[in-house]
Amino acid sequence: MHVDSHKWYKPQIDKRKLRELSKRRNIPGLIHFFIYFFTLFFFGYLSYLTWGTWFFLLFFFIYSTIYTFAIANGHETVHRTAFKTRWINEVFCYISFFQLHNEPLGFRWSHTFHHSKTLQTEGEYDHEIEVSRPTDLIRFFLKFVPLTDLFYIHQSSFVNITKLAFGIMSPSNKITAPKDQQKKITRNARFLLLIWFLIFSVSFYFNTLWPIIFYFLPPFVGRPIHFAVNVMQHLAAKLDTKDHRLSTHTVILNPILSFYYWHMEYHIEHHLFPMVPSYNLKKLRKEIESELPTPFNGLFDFYKKVLPSLIKLAFDLDQYYKSAVPKNNLAKK
Repeated sequence: MHVDSHKWYKPQIDKRKLRELSKRRNIPGLIHFFIYFFTLFFFGYLSYLTWGTWFFLLFFFIYSTIYTFAIANGHETVHRTAFKTRWINEVFCYISFFQLHNEPLGFRWSHTFHHSKTLQTEGEYDHEIEVSRPTDLIRFFLKFVPLTDLFYIHQSSFVNITKLAFGIMSPSNKITAPKDQQKKITRNARFLLLIWFLIFSVSFYFNTLWPIIFYFLPPFVGRPIHFAVNVMQHLAAKLDTKDHRLSTHTVILNPILSFYYWHMEYHIEHHLFPMVPSYNLKKLRKEIESELPTPFNGLFDFYKKVLPSLIKLAFDLDQYYKSAVPKNNLAKK
């Protein structure tokens, strides 16, 4: 997998400053995961206590939303920037991915490819383009409604993991993962199948649905808020450009969403320097701000400006959102 990153636009930054910002630490990651799991179990417990009341729906939705943000946990650990100590990072990486019924090794390879081929559509294309072009507007808007992912369960991670367990690689895995790594991907998928079997076995043995409810339902119930945040990364952006400022968005979020999202709202900055830990992305932005587009001021501001382009993309592929990049720093395609 060849990464021609030298052809991509890179802003000017002092090398010593970049090294300082790229330093990883264990404490921020440990604090993050402690707060994450504390709030997850807290709202899970409230859900259990309020079963049979309307409060259950509220608390279980909050629980499921926090649960689904394990995707952000997995993303940070896939980059190996959550912790300085490698083995701690890997433990939380596997926990995060198994939590969401996914396989971490294959994602690590495909995500590395995503960073080297961001929104590229020719040849070995970017498999992480989340919204199709032309835009499938019905499917896009359905993702903002809980449980509607069940309509597309045939395309879910459950089906993909089952295929991987039998050695059937996804198109992304075939392209991005070396042959020796594909065997490890299959092994991980089989281990996840074992976890599923144990969850169902415990439920049937103790005659209770709680393990199934708390483990299998959250990705379908809690998806909307995470999707609303995560899909902004590259939504309706320019394809086939060598400038991350044109293919990626930065959106300022409120402190709560920013925390659970590991500050990935600074996504242009993340793509420009992917080895900078998430807790330093805001500092990184200050160093290169003069070369970047003005960030969107929250979810409402983002969708108000970008949604019209997304809708137009359902009918005209040239109607992508055009980010305002400083003219004196505009990179060639």
